[in-house]
Amino acid sequence: MSSTSQLAKRFREVMLDGLWIANTNFKDQLKDVSWEQATTKVGSLNTIAMLTFHIDYYIAGLVNVFEGGNLEIRDEYSFDLPPIESQKHWEELLNKLWNDSEKFANLLEQMPDSKMNEVFVDEKYGTYLRNIDGMIEHAYYHLGQVTLIKKILKN
Repeated sequence: MSSTSQLAKRFREVMLDGLWIANTNFKDQLKDVSWEQATTKVGSLNTIAMLTFHIDYYIAGLVNVFEGGNLEIRDEYSFDLPPIESQKHWEELLNKLWNDSEKFANLLEQMPDSKMNEVFVDEKYGTYLRNIDGMIEHAYYHLGQVTLIKKILKN
């Protein structure tokens, strides 16, 4: 299996269908979260909706680069969640996350392994491999937060 295929598999594990590392994934954790739960603030923590938007913001930004576009995302905008005021809004955000995640994995699978050592946009960002690994690690970090917030909300 190529390196890019293995990375795509790892990415899908955290986002869509894996159980190996955390015994869960984003799709599994978010499947039964209502829009009211997703937007409920717990202390000073980000909401589940905010974390969902945040992780998708970065996935979509990398997809844009993978498709030949510029790196247009900025950290300062990564929590600029539009208001979620209905189940429909929440489901639209979830569907965007699932679609962007699948697109990310598919584009990654199509990359040659040699691309992994190339500079990602600018030398200050390191290589493609560093950014893809970072995306997977970032997703696990926020998956842990979502899981804990969900447990708090259920109690």
